[in-house]
Parts: sequence; structure tokens; C-alpha cells
Amino acid sequence: MPSGYQRMGRVLLLRLPERYRPYFPLLGAAWREALGVATVLRQVGPVAGELREPRVECIAGSETETEVVEHGVRWRFDAARIMFAAGNRTERQRAGALIAPGETVVDLFAGIGYFAIPAAGPGRAARVVAVEKNPLAHRYLVENVRRNDVSPRVDCVLGENRSVPLEAHGADRVFLGYLPDAIPWLPRALDLLRTEGGWVHVHTVADARGARDSAARAVESVAERAGATILGPPWPREVKPYGPGRTHVVVDARLRPGR
Repeated sequence: MPSGYQRMGRVLLLRLPERYRPYFPLLGAAWREALGVATVLRQVGPVAGELREPRVECIAGSETETEVVEHGVRWRFDAARIMFAAGNRTERQRAGALIAPGETVVDLFAGIGYFAIPAAGPGRAARVVAVEKNPLAHRYLVENVRRNDVSPRVDCVLGENRSVPLEAHGADRVFLGYLPDAIPWLPRALDLLRTEGGWVHVHTVADARGARDSAARAVESVAERAGATILGPPWPREVKPYGPGRTHVVVDARLRPGR
């Protein structure tokens, strides 16, 4: 039996020990039949590189493009080439619940639309600027925006989020959904927030003991060094475990950029 698995539509991702390699075809075929999936992938290692690409191998089937539906939102992607974390399901749903109708939102790590589409759909943002540097993820972002009928409200931008031209001081809210640490992008987010202030949602990884407090302090420290005013106590939230002794945390902070 696998030590862990994740179903993504018609694709199943398993963790199997290397010593079972002679049995991979048999195990893959059994899981295809048992769950009715088209393809079974085995996780080879952790996600790799700045683009957070999965490291997998196919042990049954061949079709790795799939679709996942969560809370009425549809995401299409290639499971062998694009990361889709089941543990972030609550955060994807929360992204829509956080938005006040009519807001302008910027997502600096848009991926295939993890937060941008809930913001524009269930959240009813007036405008979402979704920035993604991975050309493949950007292609799926454009497709998913269209498939979820939010194209009029979402601008899909292909490029490096530190250098692409973006409107200064026009955003009510900025998502920084990058792991292991999006805190270094906080000054860029501050440049995008309205002068009267707005919200940032900063994802990071911290030691499991005291993870929320340490993440909140790190966000406060960088914001203060960047000249921002902290308009209320940051609210840190644990998302999921992230390896031994580590925790994925998101910090919601209301900040006013320095003048």
C-alpha cells in the first residue's frame, strides 16, 4: 500500500518505495481499476526549482492532463508538469471568501489560477491581475479563467513579477502564495497597495513550534523595514505540515505603504 496518495481528477499521485519498482506496473494497473483513474503517477521527490515543478514518473496510463473541481471552481492542468497541492484546498476556498465585492486584487504567483479565479468568481472582485512567469502554467491560467467565465475581470500577465509593469498603488489586496517563502516579495506588494492601505496574504514556511508567531513577526519586521504602517495585528494561520518539523503558514496583514 502507498504511504500517501492524492487524486486529481482522472490522475492519481502515489508515494511508493523504490524497492517496489518491479511491481510498479502491477500496482499502477490495480489502482487504475480500483479508482477508475486514467493515469497513475509516482512521486519521485519534492517539487523542484523556482517554478515549483513536480518530480514524478508514470507507472500506469499516459494521459496526465486532468481537471479538478473544488467549490464550483474548475482547474485544468498537466499533473505531471504542474503542482496542485490538495493541502491548499481550504486556502483556495478562503481566497474567494476574503474578497469584498468590487475590490482590485493582485496575485503575484498566480500559477493556474489558484487564488485569482476564486477572487474573481466567488469573491466577485472587480479586477484581478494574475502574474505568472511559467509559460505552461500561464497557458493553463488563461484557459482556466475562460472555463470559469471570469475573463472580463482577470488580466493574465506572463512574466517575472518583480519587473513586469503593474499599476502602482491600485490594489486593495495582494496575494503572495509562494513557498517556501514569499516574505521577500512583501516590498513589491507594498508598491501595489493603495496609499490608504490594504491587505497582503503572505505564505511562508516556519518551524512547527511557534510557527504562527514567528511567521507574523517576520512579516511585521520586513513591512516595517520597507516603511509600511501596520494597521492591525497580523493574523497568521497554519495551512498544512511542510516536511518534518515545518509548517506552511499564511499571514494576513493589513498594511499602509510608506509615502
